[in-house]
Amino acid sequence: MQHLTIPVDKARLCADAIRFLSVDAVEKANSGHPGLPMGAADCAFALWGNFLSFNPDDPGWENRDRFVLSAGHGSMLLYSLLHLFGYDLSVDEIKNFRQWGSKTPGHPEFGHTVGVEVTTGPLGQGFANGVGMAIASKIAAERFNTPDFSPIDHTIYALMGDGCLQEGISYEAAALAGHLKLGNLVYIYDSNSITIEGNTDLAWSENVAARFRAAKWHVQEVDGHNYEQIVSAIASAKADREHPSIIIAKTHIAFGSPGKQGSSGAHGSPLGAAEIAATRANLGWQSGAFEIPQEVRDVCLAQIEEKKLAYASWQRKFGAWHAANPEKAKLWDQMWHKRLPPNLSEELLASVSGKDGATRALSGQVLQKVAELVPSLIGGSADLSPSNNSDIKASTSVQADSFNGRNIHFGIREHAMGAVLNGISLFGCFIPYGATFLVFADYCRSAIRLSALMKQQAIYIFTHDSFFVGEDGPTHQPIEHLASLRLIPELQVIRPADGVETAMAWQAALQYQGPTAFILTRQKLPVIARPASFKQEDQLKGAYVVSPAEGKTDVVVMASGSEVHVALEAALSLAADGVKARVISVPCLETFLAQPAEYRNELLPAGIPRVAFEAGRGMPWGSLIGCDGLFIGIEHFGASAPDKVLAEQFGFTAPQLADKVKAFLEK
Repeated sequence: MQHLTIPVDKARLCADAIRFLSVDAVEKANSGHPGLPMGAADCAFALWGNFLSFNPDDPGWENRDRFVLSAGHGSMLLYSLLHLFGYDLSVDEIKNFRQWGSKTPGHPEFGHTVGVEVTTGPLGQGFANGVGMAIASKIAAERFNTPDFSPIDHTIYALMGDGCLQEGISYEAAALAGHLKLGNLVYIYDSNSITIEGNTDLAWSENVAARFRAAKWHVQEVDGHNYEQIVSAIASAKADREHPSIIIAKTHIAFGSPGKQGSSGAHGSPLGAAEIAATRANLGWQSGAFEIPQEVRDVCLAQIEEKKLAYASWQRKFGAWHAANPEKAKLWDQMWHKRLPPNLSEELLASVSGKDGATRALSGQVLQKVAELVPSLIGGSADLSPSNNSDIKASTSVQADSFNGRNIHFGIREHAMGAVLNGISLFGCFIPYGATFLVFADYCRSAIRLSALMKQQAIYIFTHDSFFVGEDGPTHQPIEHLASLRLIPELQVIRPADGVETAMAWQAALQYQGPTAFILTRQKLPVIARPASFKQEDQLKGAYVVSPAEGKTDVVVMASGSEVHVALEAALSLAADGVKARVISVPCLETFLAQPAEYRNELLPAGIPRVAFEAGRGMPWGSLIGCDGLFIGIEHFGASAPDKVLAEQFGFTAPQLADKVKAFLEK
C-alpha cells in the first residue's frame, strides 16, 4: 500500500492520546504499567498510522501485517491502538482494564481480545513468536505467490523492551532469524534502560546493536520520541528484504511525567492523580479522562480508510488469482481451513500395520504419511532429527534462500523452538511440530504452557521418554517430566504403547484444537495383541481394555507406553497363579479423565483393586487409583547402565510386577 506520512504535529497529538488512555486506564484499575505505553507511544503510532497493513473489519485477513507486543506488560499500549484504529474495543472496555470479564486483561490474550495476535507476558516469548510468524509467512509465500500476484507479501512487526532482550530466548530466536535472512521481520526495541529493580546497568552492560549485527540483522538506532526518525527507520527496515531488522529506539519510560519519567516507579504502578494532572499540564493535554479529541479520531479514521482501500484492492486481485490458479487455490483453501482427509486414521494405521519398533521410529513412519496427506504440516527438531525421526523425507530443508521445504532446522535452541512453533501456528495455515528429547521439555515449558493457553495446534515430539534411555545416565533420563507435562491444562499428553497407538496419537493431535505432546521410546517395543472386542476409536478416548480378565476380575492394571507389554506379560503370570487381571492401556490420561463417567466406570469397575504401572513419577495417577490403589513407578533419579539392567534394578520386569501386584492383593 502507499504509506501516507502523518504530519508531525498530528502524530504527536495521537501519541499523546495513547499515553493518556493508558494512564487513565491504569489509574482507574489501580493496577498496571503506564510507563511503557507512555514511552513507546511515538514509535507505536508511527508504525500503526503509516505502515501497518490491516482491516479492523476483517481482523483475520490472511495478508495483514502482524504486530506482536512482546513486552506484554505494556498492554494498554496495544489496547489504545486497537481502540483508536477501529477494532471492536470500546472506551468502556478501556475503562474496564484488568477487571473481571473485560476484553482488556492485564496482559494481551489471543482469542480474547480482537486484534491481539498472540498472548504475551513471559518476556521474550513474543520475540520468538514473531520469528515463527515470519518463517511461516516465507514458506506460505513460496507456496502461493505467482508472477502475476503475491497473496502473501506482508511484514511481521514486534515491539519489545529491555526484559525481552535479557531473556535468553531472544538470543536463540534472533540467531535463527538472522541465519534465515528473515527480511519480512521488523522489530522496534523500546530501549528505556529501566526494569523493575531500577536502571538496567544494575545487571546489564552489553552492546545490543553489536549483538544483532553479529546475528546478521539490519540495525538502526533512533531517538524514540523523534517521529521523523522513527518513520524513516521503519521505511528503511521494510526496504531491506535480506535481513531481519531491529530499530533501537532510545525512549524515556513514562515520557512527559515530571515526577516519574525515567523512573522504575512507573514500571508497574499507577502514576497517581497528582502526577497525572502534572503530566497533562506538562504535555498540554486538555482532554479529560478517557476523552479523545476529534482531531485524533479524524487522523485515525483517515488512515483506517486508506488501509481498507488497500485491503479491497488485495481482495479483488486475490479473487482473480484464485480463479486463475485452481491448484494453488485448492491448496490455499485446504491449508487455511486445515482440512483432514476423511480416511486419515485408516491411512495412518496402514503405515505401521504389524510393525514393531521404538515408538520414536514408528512415529517417524507415521509422520511421512501425515506429511503426504496434510500439506499444512511443517516442522523439525532441535538438532536431533536422526534420533527423533522427525524429518519429512520427501521434502527439503528450509534455508535462507529457499523456503519451499518443510523441514525446519531449529538448531540447539529448544527455548526458541517452542515459541517459534506457536508463532507458526498463530500465523494461520500451518500445523507445526518440534522435536527433542523428553528430558529437555523443560527448556520449552513456557512455550508449551502458552500453546495450551492460546489453544494452538502445536505438536511436541518428545523421544527418549524414560530411564530406559540407558547408558546416558540420569542427566538424560526423564523421571518427573511426564508427570510435569500432564499438569499443564489443555495439553494433550500421549504416550503410545506400539505402532497402532502411535498412529492414533497422530490422529488425535491432528484433530485436537490445542497442543499435543508425544512421549516416545528410544527402545524397541513389540506389537500389542488386542482382543477381538477392541475398537480403534476407543484409543481416542484415552484408555481402553487391552486384555480383559477371564471371568471375575481380581485386579485392574493400568499402564502406558513401554510398560503396557510388561503389564500384559505380568497378567499371564498372574493368571497362572489364579489371579485374574484386566490390563488397561492408558495412552492419554487426561483424555480418559475427561470421558463420561459411564465409560470410565466400565473400564474401572467400583470395588476392584487398581494398580498403575509407569516408568515415571506417580502423582497424576492418583485420580484413577484412589487412596487404596497401588502405583508402581520410579520416584528417584535413574542411573547409567543398559536398559535391561535398569529394568531389573528398578523393578520393571514382568515377574517383579506380578510379585508386587500379588503382594498388594494379599494385604
